[in-house]
Amino acid sequence: ITSKEITNKGIHRMYLKKMCDEKIIEKVGTGIYIDASIIPDYYYIMSLELQNIIYSHMTALYFHNLSIKAPNDKYDITVPNNYYNYKIKNHNVFYCDKEKYEIGITYVKTPMGHYVKAYDMERCICDIIKDKKRMDFELVKYSIKAYLKRKDKDLTKLAIYADKLEISKEVAHYLEVFYE
Repeated sequence: ITSKEITNKGIHRMYLKKMCDEKIIEKVGTGIYIDASIIPDYYYIMSLELQNIIYSHMTALYFHNLSIKAPNDKYDITVPNNYYNYKIKNHNVFYCDKEKYEIGITYVKTPMGHYVKAYDMERCICDIIKDKKRMDFELVKYSIKAYLKRKDKDLTKLAIYADKLEISKEVAHYLEVFYE
């Protein structure tokens, strides 16, 4: 529940403080409160607080079951070039042009069942190839191989994204190397 929703429901800030003090609710983000007995979904909380972020690269591949490593407290996120918020500084931040930022946005379920904005599988494959120097090569290799084994892969979409992201040759090379 957000503080805006609380205000709309007529709950005043002094009651929020009292409920926090009594451990009925817990403040988990700027203006975001949850029932104190619930385990927080930090992916979802971050997406509520920072609406310009898109989960990307290995973090998004984890949501798509294409990564063998679950993200720790440091998520891969993509934001527009002109975006900054101090809360993103401890994460792996990727900046991109507005036109490229929009490519492949979808909504995925977090392990706790909430929907967050993330890139689709094809965009993530392009991103990990494009940014391979910032990635663990073994994780990149695993994700590409796992993607190529998926029945729901869309190689046409992958080629379109690679073209739009100006990495067609690199993507073609990696697909050739890892295709079994």
